[in-house]
Amino acid sequence: MSEIRFVPVPPPTRPRRLPTRPEPGPGSRPPTRRPRRARPPADAGMSTAEYAVGTLAAAALAAGLHQVVTSGSILGALQGLVERALHAVL
Repeated sequence: MSEIRFVPVPPPTRPRRLPTRPEPGPGSRPPTRRPRRARPPADAGMSTAEYAVGTLAAAALAAGLHQVVTSGSILGALQGLVERALHAVL
């Protein structure tokens, strides 16, 4: 069997340096911190009760629109519109 030899890896020649800020010159002011923004409360979303109220409101609106659209005058107008569209000459 042949002998396995491990060769050590040499360390990098130059250590990595982090970027530095320029030194403030004479007459300059030190950097100021920006004020932190207020964080929203942890419970910023809608709760289940709010979803239920929203769903009921949407269902009531849909029922009202259904009553309006299926009324006699609106139904007649829609039927007349469809008939004119079908008999249109192109």
